[in-house]
Amino acid sequence: MDFKEKYTFALEMEVRDYELDYQGIVNNANYLHYMEHTRHEFCAAAGLTFAEMHRRGIDPVLRHVDIDYRHPLHSDSRFVSCLNIERRGARFIFVQDLYLPDGTPVVKAEVTVACVENGKLTRGDVLAEAFGKYLTVSS
Repeated sequence: MDFKEKYTFALEMEVRDYELDYQGIVNNANYLHYMEHTRHEFCAAAGLTFAEMHRRGIDPVLRHVDIDYRHPLHSDSRFVSCLNIERRGARFIFVQDLYLPDGTPVVKAEVTVACVENGKLTRGDVLAEAFGKYLTVSS
């Protein structure tokens, strides 16, 4: 499956043993870590790291996560973490999906982010400008 045709950003990753629960599968909370790491890597690749945003007084904050677990990951599993980003009003929506290399869906998620600038909730126009070429806009 060519993930780069369907998604703005794709990152290959591998499960580490300490991420497993007693049943030998990845603990559910670690999928959130994988998706957060992907968002950070996307931002850096787009030219604006989280550290730089914070230094400028810009803090994207998690507002909501809707996640559907489809297929478990195990020790040494390799997978691809993908995302698209859109804007709905003042919110930034990351459509984030994880797949096995053969295209088997692992996780389907929608992550909503709000923008705080200098301690105040904003429309996120600075982020919209920084990520403009990657954004789709919906109502």
